[in-house]
Amino acid sequence: MKTDFWKAKWEENAIRFHQIRINPKLKQYFGELQLDRKEKVFVPLCGKTHDMRWLTLMGHRVIGVELSPIAVRDFFEEGGIAPVITSEPPFERWSGGGVDILLGDFFELRPEHLIGVGGLYDRASLIALPPELRARYTEHLKDILPPNQRGLLLTIEYDQEEMQGPPFSVDESEVRRLFAPDWSVEKLLAEDALEGSPMRERLTGLVEKVYVIGSP
Repeated sequence: MKTDFWKAKWEENAIRFHQIRINPKLKQYFGELQLDRKEKVFVPLCGKTHDMRWLTLMGHRVIGVELSPIAVRDFFEEGGIAPVITSEPPFERWSGGGVDILLGDFFELRPEHLIGVGGLYDRASLIALPPELRARYTEHLKDILPPNQRGLLLTIEYDQEEMQGPPFSVDESEVRRLFAPDWSVEKLLAEDALEGSPMRERLTGLVEKVYVIGSP
């Protein structure tokens, strides 16, 4: 899966993965991270998620990274925010309303981009990636994030033979394999999520799981 795939999704407005409401699991479980308000929260592959605005209301500055200029522009326009745009090769930084979005490739991020980050929020990043990219993604996360991270990770599980992702099914054993032994993994929730899901017509079962992950 290449970067052009996601850019094309935004250009075609094929963004069923975008949630128009704040994710209820974020509201329910974010407190489990026990972050100080001065700590920033990193949202990888952020799109234009409204969750970032909610995080700012909780007192945190947010750093996102996103490939699509359409998604970044829409985030600020829909929030009524006039961003300050600066060039930071290989990224373009869009800042406003307590949010900094780095427009560019996640895999180009370096530790200096995430100074001050104490929390991670991954609702739709890991499950957006095919199996061959998930290990690379998690290893890069570990390399660029400061020590002593606490993160909220949301995944889904379903029979991959019934539907090809994205979003992809990422089961608990894979989550633990990807993050452990370097990071701790604590499962907070596993619940049936088929009813009300836009994928219900294609699947016979869908489970959503919520984890708190932490780095040394």
